[in-house]
Amino acid sequence: RRAEDVMAEKVSKPERARMEAAEWFARLNSRTITTQAILDFREWRNDPRNAAAYASLDTLWRAANGLSRDPHIQDAVRAAMERQAKGRKLNLPDRRTTSFGVIALIGLLTFGALGFLSLGTSYATPVGEQRLVRLEDGSRIRLDTDTRLKVRFTKGERHIELGRGRALFEVAHDTSRPFVVSAGKTDVRALGTRFDVRRDDQEVDVTLIDGSVRVGGEVDGSATWTLKPGEQLTLTENHAAAQARKVDISAATSWTSGRLVFHSVPLASALAEVNRYSRRKIVLEDAELAATPVTGVFDSGDTEAFVAAVADLYDLTPVRRQDGAIRLTTNPKRAPS
Repeated sequence: RRAEDVMAEKVSKPERARMEAAEWFARLNSRTITTQAILDFREWRNDPRNAAAYASLDTLWRAANGLSRDPHIQDAVRAAMERQAKGRKLNLPDRRTTSFGVIALIGLLTFGALGFLSLGTSYATPVGEQRLVRLEDGSRIRLDTDTRLKVRFTKGERHIELGRGRALFEVAHDTSRPFVVSAGKTDVRALGTRFDVRRDDQEVDVTLIDGSVRVGGEVDGSATWTLKPGEQLTLTENHAAAQARKVDISAATSWTSGRLVFHSVPLASALAEVNRYSRRKIVLEDAELAATPVTGVFDSGDTEAFVAAVADLYDLTPVRRQDGAIRLTTNPKRAPS
């Protein structure tokens, strides 16, 4: 009797269905498949037990595919592929090797990946609110308005993924576990320091308060910057022509005390910053005033105070729309008397 037949007798019907489902999954996802194979698959799937086994496998694969872009998951998959390649040297029946290989790979991608991701904890703030988070290692994170991030701790790394918004990080010193903040394609690596990271669309601002951080990214692994206290670095998606510059730290981090400090900031930029803290947006009608510098200190979220100051300074009229937005219009020039 063939070894395959002997082994088949030792497995249960559900297990055999899962093995056959894995084999069919591998065949159907190959580059070429014959019409006869498709007909055979349909006949095999007529059995409800087989259909359920294949549907379960397909569901797992779709879930795994959604996780496949995570770099940690990719590392795990590569390691699994290497182990599978070594396993081919064993004298096992091809069918069982293929079936178990597919099932193991999908299992790793889903259960292992989901297990890894579950170690992370998500934090978020709505528009107009801030939040202070204390981490298990003693580090602290202050989240600004409309911010979302995820914290993952492993034995070798403390990893923070900033999805959007801005956060100030006070990092507890731990040489064995670097503290890494990822914001899109930008990575900020530190050991024990304080720094601020802001992510808006395709732009990332990194401001170092004290200590030292190294900033790099996926676009060009050779492009890295080491910041000094009081320096800020702005990176776009392609990291083009980025240079660190000196900034006023008290102004750059004033948001942590509930204030917005502007020193000769273009009016359009000041409006955008004020708008981050309120659902009532301010709209500047006169584009010619967009570059006009603004200097002042305002409470974050106090839209009315900012509107009143700007309207008085530039002779503008606030017009409140039905959707709650405030449009700043230029007053018509009075005709000479």
